[in-house]
Parts: sequence; structure tokens; C-alpha cells
Amino acid sequence: MTTTRPDAASRILRFDRTERWVHWTQALLFLVLFVTAAALYIPAVSELVGRRELMRTVHVVAGVVLPLPVTLGALGRRGRALRSDLGRADRFTPHDWAWLRSFGRARGLRIGKFNAGQKLNASFTGGAILVMLATGAVMRWYEPFPLAWRTGATFVHDVLAAALFVTVAGHVLLASRDAESYGAMKGDGFVSRAWAARHAPAWLDEGDPDS
Repeated sequence: MTTTRPDAASRILRFDRTERWVHWTQALLFLVLFVTAAALYIPAVSELVGRRELMRTVHVVAGVVLPLPVTLGALGRRGRALRSDLGRADRFTPHDWAWLRSFGRARGLRIGKFNAGQKLNASFTGGAILVMLATGAVMRWYEPFPLAWRTGATFVHDVLAAALFVTVAGHVLLASRDAESYGAMKGDGFVSRAWAARHAPAWLDEGDPDS
């Protein structure tokens, strides 16, 4: 796959169409989950919205569907870039550890396509989605499970939901501060090579990266 456009050789593809579709589909599902959770757990919001059973049903359906965009997006030839990026998120280099120790302030590091903070965010979010799905299933279809399981599932689900809200809010805040990277995800997927040289030099030096 070529990563530069004929009319813009100074740009490089950061997120292909499949990755952008997966990102925004999951963003919408997270929004639905947070809004319906607020309607279920916060009395003021619950009174304002009403229709508690509808909110519960929408919440459950959105939670069950949440893992599907990544799963479907990673399949086949169109999912090659997404699979490559998922692999990147699992690999930490010495430069990533240096980035973490400096809280992202170190300069001159050979950072890849994603920095260590982004990798940790992706790993935590992916793991949390699976745990939320499992605990949510115990809470919704509770009959076969002992009381201790249901109580534990409720506690883990609630704590992880709060952690995910903070994580997603932090992700949105940090992403909005980088206009070019955010524009790539919102737009055609391309960033300038100058941006890549500043923020992801090791990725740029791959020569003709998959994405």
C-alpha cells in the first residue's frame, strides 16, 4: 500500500479508512454507554431522562456490540493496517520506557508510530472492554451465578466504568491538543512528514510503513 498521495508527497498516511471507521464507531458506542450509564446510576440524570428499562436495554446492546468494530475491522486485507497497529501497541522499546520515565518530556527519543502513553491507553482500553463485557454479562444474566459473583462483578464493572470514563476523557483532551493528528483521524488519515519527524521519527524511518 502506498502511503503518499501523488499530489502531496510531503504527507504520509497515519490512519486508513478502516482504522478511522473503527475509531469513530467505537467512539459513538462509548458515548452511548456513558450516557446510558449516567441515566441508570445518577439519580438526577435518571429523573431527567426517565425510560429506565429502555436505557438499560440500550446500554446492554451497546456493551455487547463494543468489541465488534475492532474485531471486524481487523479481518481480511482491509484490516492489515489495523492489525499492524494493534501489534505496535503491544511492543515497547527502550525509547518507550524512557518516554514513560520522563512523563513524555524527554527529547531526542526514537518514538514509533505511537508513544508509550498511547500504547498503554490502547492496552488498558482493550482489556477493560473484555472485562466490562464479562462482568456486564454476569450482572444482566445473573441467574446461573452465585451472589458473590454478582456482587464482585458489579463492583468491578462500576470501578472500571469510572476508570474508562477518565481514560476516554483524557484521550479526547490530549487528542484535541494535537490538531494535525486529530485532523488525520477526523479527515483523510494523512499527516505531514514534518509532523511525523517530530512525533514519530522511528515510524517515519520505516520508509514505506503500512499506514
